[in-house]
Amino acid sequence: MLEIHSVSKSFPGVLALDDVSVDLRGGEIHALLGENGAGKSTLMKIMCGIYSPDSGEILLDGKRLVLKDYHDAIRNRISIVHQEIQVVPLASVAENIMLDKLENFARGPFVDWKALVAQAQCHMDMVGLDVPSRAPIAGLSAAQKQLAQIARALSSGARVLLLDEPTSSLTLHEAATLFALLDKLKEGGVAVVFVTHKLEEVLEVCDTVTVLRDGKLIETRPIAGLERGRLVEMMIGRTMRDDYRGFLPEPGEEVVLEVRGFKSEFFDGLGLSLRKGEILGLYGLVGSGRTELAKTIIGEYPRTAGELLVHGAPARIRSVSDALHKYRIGYVSENRKEEGLILSASVVTNIAITVWERLAGALRAFFSPKAERLRGEEMIKRLEIRTPSPMQSVEKLSGGNQQKVSIAKWLVADCDILIIDEPTVGVDVGAKASIHELIWRMASEEDKSVILISSDMPEMISLARRILVFKEFRIVGELADLNSTHHASEDVGRMIGEYLA
Repeated sequence: MLEIHSVSKSFPGVLALDDVSVDLRGGEIHALLGENGAGKSTLMKIMCGIYSPDSGEILLDGKRLVLKDYHDAIRNRISIVHQEIQVVPLASVAENIMLDKLENFARGPFVDWKALVAQAQCHMDMVGLDVPSRAPIAGLSAAQKQLAQIARALSSGARVLLLDEPTSSLTLHEAATLFALLDKLKEGGVAVVFVTHKLEEVLEVCDTVTVLRDGKLIETRPIAGLERGRLVEMMIGRTMRDDYRGFLPEPGEEVVLEVRGFKSEFFDGLGLSLRKGEILGLYGLVGSGRTELAKTIIGEYPRTAGELLVHGAPARIRSVSDALHKYRIGYVSENRKEEGLILSASVVTNIAITVWERLAGALRAFFSPKAERLRGEEMIKRLEIRTPSPMQSVEKLSGGNQQKVSIAKWLVADCDILIIDEPTVGVDVGAKASIHELIWRMASEEDKSVILISSDMPEMISLARRILVFKEFRIVGELADLNSTHHASEDVGRMIGEYLA
């Protein structure tokens, strides 16, 4: 259906794609894999008219296709769901879904809002987005916004659907709903391009895989008979272990953070505790209350009753600044683009922003750009952040490298307690292993305490040694013996599923 012939694309100082060819067939899910910076997103943007290739050509149904912009792609029934969340915050969910099709609902000088909302609701139901269609989209979680973006792409009647990390913030339940939908699209003859760093998903739902490395085509082959280890080797050029990490040292008796009887617009008497040197996992479906709890702890959301204790003493936290500077608590947001980073600022500025007060000294009059750069460069090396320069603006990095910067700024602040919300969203297998190792060492070697919020079950099993299961803003179950007995992922998944039933 769609043929990419010998496409190349350069940016200043970077050859993003070098003579890449890919064929997409109708009724097929085609995985596009590679490490961050391999060229996946660039190729996707060429397929939908956001970028123009420097050389090569695109054919649709055997005819040469020249896309001037994304509207051209929509007219040719090619749609993309971007990895980065792109919504109009103050518009409703329905308006965001139908945003590029508003003219279809024009009735003279007016808009037929009833018809628009009804059409949007159909696509919300398709992706399992259970929120009021007329509510402002700004109030949705990152995962819910992602589902809205998928609904928007589907509403265009796409024959070619490009999905860039569509499950990055989704739990197993939401991902299963999406996969069932993709099966229906296959039956309807749609060609689906599926970019993900979750290799289990590739093996489960995809028919064909193309692997890019450093902008070059490595291989295209059927999924049938392909093993995970071989996939990783194709992507990074070497083998990599990704097994159970073992047991953490038993956490100390000291309770470093305790939530007692939290009440708010979300919760009615919720509580939990976190011990020194512990990795505590919070698992649940989208909208179950995990992120809302994190943001209540750091003071972003108010509470009407209940206590928060840090190292046994009552804590008054009214902002992220209070959490960091008064109590040494850090929060890695699940939504790096809107909440985690200053996209126009440099890599070193984003990393060092949490320690500016320390770098400026007691009088706050002698801020040292050199000290900022040294801190930034240290973390760039430690997390293997791929950037042409420490002074590169973060918005020009790949999604996975942006996520590393988002984590780095809290690591450089040396927090005692770190709340990490979806730490490896949009991160490749090599970087994912590096981030997991950092989190593990923080607890096992540095006695840091971590609250891990993740929708990635293997990630949760690998790192968390106690898991609280959330449902409808309540804790409905606890898996507490994970540090004394090795449970297989399937066993933990089954136990969590029983709590969520």
